[in-house]
Amino acid sequence: MLQNNGFGLKSILLIVAIALIIFSKSLIAQDNIINDTLLVKKHSPKKATLYSAVLPGLGQAYNKKYWKIPIVYAGFGVLSYFIISNRDEYFKFREAYDYVMVGDTTIPINNEYVYKYSTDQLSKARDYYRRNMELSIILSGFWYILNILDASVDAHLFDYDISDDLSLHIEPLVKSSIYRPEPITGITIKLKF
Repeated sequence: MLQNNGFGLKSILLIVAIALIIFSKSLIAQDNIINDTLLVKKHSPKKATLYSAVLPGLGQAYNKKYWKIPIVYAGFGVLSYFIISNRDEYFKFREAYDYVMVGDTTIPINNEYVYKYSTDQLSKARDYYRRNMELSIILSGFWYILNILDASVDAHLFDYDISDDLSLHIEPLVKSSIYRPEPITGITIKLKF
């Protein structure tokens, strides 16, 4: 049976709808621009960052890096799996440990860990799964921040252009100086990009 954790399907759908409205307004604004050679619209890193913060993967879509969106959601899926599985095991071991510590065996319990493990093993397993659950939550936060940073950096580099004329010129150098009678010799390296 599903439990209501305060953040239901309606809330998620509302957030997705708001993000899509914001994203569609920017698309409509881009469609209204007539082919004008004087009007050049720069790619906005602020928009990409905000989009990715509102809905992970939306900043990558704004940057036209669609192949990154499944990676973002696969990461969230894997981390969600670890959070949920470690949470379930933590609650089972905690329930079994609490039952064994009370010592009242007249109340039946539907937990197979009560009879399978000792008190010390239950305590260690409970702490192990709690630590793994908390670590998975922290890693999810890092993944969320990494998603935002990726969208921001990608947006900053969106308009970056590397010219076809990438060249390295090495030339001899001969300079004269008023302070030295002999000329100064060396090598000049010029990198053009």
